[in-house]
Amino acid sequence: MARRRCFTSKRPLLWCCLGCCLVAAALWLGKKTWEELRPFQTSLLPDALGFRRYQFLDRNGVPLSATFDNPLNVHDWLPLHEIPALLQDAFIASEDRRFYRHHGVDWLARGHALLQNLKAWRGVRGASTITEQVVRILHPRPRTLWSRWLEGIEAAQLEGRFSKAEIFEFYLNQVPYSRQRRGVLQAARLYFDRDPATLTTGETLALAVLVRAPSRLGESPGGPGLDKPLARLAAFLQGTGQLAETSAGSLRLHPLALANLRLPAPADHFLRHLASNELAGSDGRTGPARIVTTLDGNLQTRLHDILRRHLADLKRQDVHNGAVLAVNHQTDEILAWLSVSATAADAPDGWLDAVTSPRQPGSTLKPFLYALALDRGWSPATIIEDAPLARPVGDGMHPFRNYSRRHYGPLRLREALGNSLNIPAVRTVQFTGVDAFLDRLHALGMASLDRSAGHYGEGLALGNGEVTLLELVRGYAALARGGVFHPLRATMDGRSAGPSRHRVYSREAAALIADILSDPEARRLEFGNGGLLRFPVQTAAKTGTSNDHRDAWAVGFNHRHTVGIWMGNLDGHPTGGLTGSTGPAVILRTIFAELGRFEEPEPLPTSPLLAEAKVCSHSGLLAGPSCPAISEKFMPGTLPRSLCDLHSTAANRAIAAGTAPPQHSPPVHILQPSPNLQMAMDPHIPDAIEAYPMKISENYSAKRVEWIIDGQLAGISGEHPKAFMWPLSQGSHLAQARVWQDRDEAPVVTPEVRFVVK
Repeated sequence: MARRRCFTSKRPLLWCCLGCCLVAAALWLGKKTWEELRPFQTSLLPDALGFRRYQFLDRNGVPLSATFDNPLNVHDWLPLHEIPALLQDAFIASEDRRFYRHHGVDWLARGHALLQNLKAWRGVRGASTITEQVVRILHPRPRTLWSRWLEGIEAAQLEGRFSKAEIFEFYLNQVPYSRQRRGVLQAARLYFDRDPATLTTGETLALAVLVRAPSRLGESPGGPGLDKPLARLAAFLQGTGQLAETSAGSLRLHPLALANLRLPAPADHFLRHLASNELAGSDGRTGPARIVTTLDGNLQTRLHDILRRHLADLKRQDVHNGAVLAVNHQTDEILAWLSVSATAADAPDGWLDAVTSPRQPGSTLKPFLYALALDRGWSPATIIEDAPLARPVGDGMHPFRNYSRRHYGPLRLREALGNSLNIPAVRTVQFTGVDAFLDRLHALGMASLDRSAGHYGEGLALGNGEVTLLELVRGYAALARGGVFHPLRATMDGRSAGPSRHRVYSREAAALIADILSDPEARRLEFGNGGLLRFPVQTAAKTGTSNDHRDAWAVGFNHRHTVGIWMGNLDGHPTGGLTGSTGPAVILRTIFAELGRFEEPEPLPTSPLLAEAKVCSHSGLLAGPSCPAISEKFMPGTLPRSLCDLHSTAANRAIAAGTAPPQHSPPVHILQPSPNLQMAMDPHIPDAIEAYPMKISENYSAKRVEWIIDGQLAGISGEHPKAFMWPLSQGSHLAQARVWQDRDEAPVVTPEVRFVVK
């Protein structure tokens, strides 16, 4: 009976149920804990931490940007050996005195904290170790008992994975302060505007005290709320021998205003371009959070000051915006990128980047045109006629003029480019073809020229399209490299944007263009022998001015650097007469002086294949005994074979009569009517006598011209007069000419031209 009562007793059953509940609770606790424990990354160094925004540095490691929007500090990191020993001791004393003795959780400290909290009936003390605080930084959770349980387990795991030194280094670089600052480096710069190694004893101890209540104490680091905790920490460190005897007065801090963030160089436009092009779509990943750019912060600051001063001086000419781009074309690195507004920094035009805004380039495209002509057989001695010229624009005729409104007659190519004359440039694009010229500009990366060759017409030679300063500088850098296009780099790790490297011009053509642009004698007709473009070191330079003085440019290169300047108004309204040679040229000269301050001067590169010969300055042919001879350089196969006879008696008579043809003239074509010309018959003139003068190109000497209209011979003109008066007839017509010259065995047939008479 006793044995039966034992089985029927309820007490063993109760204990059995209780045991089962405990086992079930333990299993549930273990399962729940296992599910909510989070893994740690493989490293506690900044490269292994996630981030939202990059920090950009200049080529010397100086910050160009700063952000505190990342969840962790990945930018301002100090290795443990660079953090002052006193600062390390202060944090250990203040936050976790047994840090080097426990294994993640300080159970003794937890017990003391529990007793104090029970005694006060409220939470007056925590007992989180530095390791547990690191866990809380890595795995943020609500401040609950369950979180404390998980943090204790993860703290033990963290110490099993990483050394004490690694954990402590991470903590000192991530401990939170006010204003979203993390780590002792950011805190020292915020509160004292210095790095930790330069702080006084009181300032060093203050960094350890401020982490206890950064929002309450952090707005005034020297306020009275900091005195008592600072004195207690100093007394403890003195008692342990970690701090020498120090009077209380030397520890007292004077109230300091929080330091404003100051960046050494204004580089907002450059960084926006870099982020939106080369780094687009890569935010929020792990990896290097600091991008070292090619920008030179000191140079950027100096050029910013130079540009702002010049804009201030030009304000009376209604000039409000300017841009500078400086690159090292030997390494393809961008050194300075500036877009400056003379108005307030937050004005609408201040947000626009003038380096990447398409503008009319004026005459700055001419070197690319002449380089193409050189590659197609012309030479610097090729004669180009500078005489009045009218060419079709749209459905009408446009008279081209030089900037000075002067005409110089037959000129060598060197003089035509050096003096930036418009009419010779139009005649040159007639020789090369607009399509070929546009293709060459596209090969130089000028994607802003996105219309057809027919849209631009021959005015492309004079800059009637739009390009950016970035595109223009890349093009000139290609000339500086001997005709090879390279994409420019904005970061030191080799990132580059744009098409790959390729040759655009021959080395010889590029060297000749550089030689012409650096020759003061070549520009004497329009600019004189001196001027701002006469540099002390050989430098190729070109200026440009767009229609209505809306855009003024200056671009140049020496043996190492290529620099471009634009000035104008980003809202598009004209300036008060600013030109490239009166505005940007001054800055170009100043910038090259800055770049060459610590460099040995070197000449521009050339080609060993260039030949040199004496030519007549008037004809471009080999100089005769009576010729005014000059020395000229020639590409292989372009050296003149004929001896000049212009200065003989017969030649002088031909020149006086105006019958001596220029050398190497473009092919003959119909000048009037122009393609797709639309004209209307005048109702005030009888139809029977109304006629239109048809002409061939003026640079072609013709003995006989047969005019074919709509497939029928309409008339013949000889050497005098050159124009054929065609009786007007309404309708759509096709015009063509057969042209005979002396010594020609067969006529030259011009392309057909369609025109309309209404």
